[in-house]
Amino acid sequence: MSSQRPDVLFLVLDTQRVDRLSCYGCPLDTTPHIDAFAARATRYQMAIAAAQWTVPSHASMFTGLYPSAHTMTQSYSVLPDDITTLAERLQAGGYFTAGFCNNPLVGVINNGLRRGFQSFLNYSGLLTSRPNQAGVSSSIIGRYRQWFKRQISGTMTKLQDAFARSDWLLSLSFTPLMVPLWQTALSFKGNTAKSLEDTARLLCDRPDTESDQPIFAFVNLMGTHMPYHPPRAYIEKYAPHVLRDRDARNFLQRFNNDVYGWLAPLTGALDDDQKKTLDGMYNAEVAYQDELLGDFFKTLENAGRLDNTLVVICADHGEHLGEKQLMGHSLSIYNELVRVPLIIRQPSSAPAPVPVVDEVISTRRLFQTVLDATGLATATEQTLSLLPQLQPTPETDYVFAEAIPPQNVVNLMQKRQPQLVRDRACDQPRRAVWMGTHKLIETGNQAIELYDVSEDPQETLNISAILPENVEALQECLQSFAGEINGYGTPVNTRRAPDYDDPEVQRRLQDLGYLED
Repeated sequence: MSSQRPDVLFLVLDTQRVDRLSCYGCPLDTTPHIDAFAARATRYQMAIAAAQWTVPSHASMFTGLYPSAHTMTQSYSVLPDDITTLAERLQAGGYFTAGFCNNPLVGVINNGLRRGFQSFLNYSGLLTSRPNQAGVSSSIIGRYRQWFKRQISGTMTKLQDAFARSDWLLSLSFTPLMVPLWQTALSFKGNTAKSLEDTARLLCDRPDTESDQPIFAFVNLMGTHMPYHPPRAYIEKYAPHVLRDRDARNFLQRFNNDVYGWLAPLTGALDDDQKKTLDGMYNAEVAYQDELLGDFFKTLENAGRLDNTLVVICADHGEHLGEKQLMGHSLSIYNELVRVPLIIRQPSSAPAPVPVVDEVISTRRLFQTVLDATGLATATEQTLSLLPQLQPTPETDYVFAEAIPPQNVVNLMQKRQPQLVRDRACDQPRRAVWMGTHKLIETGNQAIELYDVSEDPQETLNISAILPENVEALQECLQSFAGEINGYGTPVNTRRAPDYDDPEVQRRLQDLGYLED
C-alpha cells in the first residue's frame, strides 16, 4: 500500500435491496456501473446489516457495535458520549472528515451521528443550504451569513427533532393533507446528483484540507427510498405499464402519499399488478441512481483519485415490497431487510482482491475495517477487520441482527390498527443469529423461526420443527447475546411448526433435502 494513507469513501445506498443489483444476481440490467466497479473489488455475498432501519444500522457502522450496545434503537435516541464514532477516530488521526447526507435521520436530527465530521452537508430537511459546512468566510458579510445560517439551522433542527420525538406530531405528519407538503418541503429524498458532485469536488480538488491530508468522505444516497419518482426514461424501461395503465398510476399515487402504508404490515397480499408496479418503479430508481454513480466513479477515476482510495459501497438495510405481507423496513428481520450489498475496493497498490466472499459477516465490522485500512485500529479492532485480503476473520461463529421496533411507529399503529399489532407482534423485538447456512429468528417470547438461507433465501419454509438440535444451539447463542439487554426474556420453547404436516410444506422439505421422498 502507498506510504501515504488512503482516502476513504464510505458510500451508503440507503434502502438498497441486494437482489436488485445485477452483480448479486438480478436478471435485469439494473446496475451496470456498480457491476463494473464490483468487478475490480471484493463482493460480499452474505453481508448482514446489524439492524433493519436507518438509525441503528448507521450507528453500528459508525461505532462497530450492535444496536443493543450502542443503544441507538429509536428515532429519539442519542448516541452516548462515551462511545467514539468512526469520524471522531479518523479526525483525531489526522483525516479531514466530511459528510454528504440525503437522509434527515442521519444528517438533520441531532442524535450524535454527525459527531466527528468537520464538514457535513445536508441535502434534505427544511434547510438544505449547507448549514453545518465547516469554515468561515473572513469577510464581515461572510461571517454574518454563517451566523445567520447557524441560527436558522438551530431552529430547524429543533423543529425536526420535535417531529422525530413526538407521537402527536408524527401522526399529524402522516395525514393526507400533510404528506405532499412535507415531502416537498423536506426535500425528502435529498439530491443525489448534487451530493455526488460535491463529494467528487472534495476528493478531487481538496479544498480546506492541509497538504497531503487524507480525506474521509461519508455519503448517504436516498434514491431507492420511497416515494418513487424516477425519470420517465427509466419508467419506460422498467415499469412501462405505469405510463399506459391508469389503474397502475392511481395505485402508485396512493402508495407514494400513504406514508403510514410504508410502515405497517399489509392486511392482505398485494395483487399481481400492484406488485409489478412497485417492483418496476423500485427497479427504475435503482437504475437511475446507478447511472449517477457511474458518472461519479468516472470523475474520480479520470482524476486519478481512486488509486489511493479505500471505497466501501454498502446499504444500511433493504426494503419489503409486499413480501410476507410487509412493506417498508420498520419491523421485520427477514433477508429482504437485513441482507445487504457490500463491495469493498482497496487502493491500487494493495494485493489483488478476493473477488467474492461467501461467509456471513456483519456490516458493523466496517468500523474496524476502515480503522485498519487507515492505520488507526487497535490490536483488538484488527481482529474484526476485513483486511488485508478482505477475507473475513471469525469474530465468532455467529453473526447477529436486531430489529427493535421504532416505538413511535408502534404507537401510531396501536391507535389505527391495534389488532394488527397483536396479530403480527409488531411491538415485539426480533433478533436473529446466523450459523453456517442456518438463520434463527426469535420474536419476543412468542415465536421461533429457522431457515436454511442457502437453499431457501426467501425464507419461505420454517424448518424449526425438524431440526430441534439446531434450534436449541442457536437459541442458546442468541440468548447469551441478548442476555446483556435489561429485561429481555428467556428463550421460547422449541415448537412444532403449525403447518408442518401440510402436503405443500412436506414437498418443500423434500426439495430442500430435509425429508426423504
